[in-house]
Amino acid sequence: MPLPTIATPTFELELPSTGQTIEYRPFLVKEEKVLLYALESESTKQITNAVKSVIKNCIKTKGIKIEDLPTFDIEYLFLNIRGKSVGEDIEVNLICPDDGETSVPVTINVEDIKVEKSDEHKKQIKINDDIMVEMKYPTLNQFIKENFDVDSIDTEKSFDLIASCISQTISEDEVWESENCTKKEMVEFIEQMNSSQFKEIEKFFATMPKLSHSVQIKNPNTGVESKVVLEGLASFFA
Repeated sequence: MPLPTIATPTFELELPSTGQTIEYRPFLVKEEKVLLYALESESTKQITNAVKSVIKNCIKTKGIKIEDLPTFDIEYLFLNIRGKSVGEDIEVNLICPDDGETSVPVTINVEDIKVEKSDEHKKQIKINDDIMVEMKYPTLNQFIKENFDVDSIDTEKSFDLIASCISQTISEDEVWESENCTKKEMVEFIEQMNSSQFKEIEKFFATMPKLSHSVQIKNPNTGVESKVVLEGLASFFA
């Protein structure tokens, strides 16, 4: 007689990018092992691929293409899947800003962590009186492909990423779909911009929705209270 099948509960959440409600399940022990092996490797690419694989397996709603989701959707999904899988309280060690060295343990509930959206953020960017570009969010696959590291930005690779995030180039008379242009053409288009025009493009990335949570901590050595803002998935597993 075969062993019984263990029932797995399902939960719901809204995708931050669209507001669509989707169903998901916690990850299983076999999927947790994949994550642990990736974390032990300390390879950003392996960790990212493991996160993507787990999310793909855990989403129950049909028609969701993980590869096309914005990075902040991926992070929010993974955080909630992990919360339902191993516990909704996350233990992090934060460095007190006043002295830059004292570490304080803090417990954060997953349900308190949200995707913050800036009022300054816009997807349509005016380059000049004649040209506007429509931006799209970088996906997890693009981050892997470009090996984009915000702590050590390679100029050529960051230009490639920006080029891949321009959806359309629009003038009064014509619309150019970026999927019909080569990467070289898109990069050359960006290189024609002046500094102020390029800063508007950079602003799109700087104000993009992001996983964020503010924590008040007190330095036990100095008694100074400070606010620490955690942003991005990696911040919650420090």
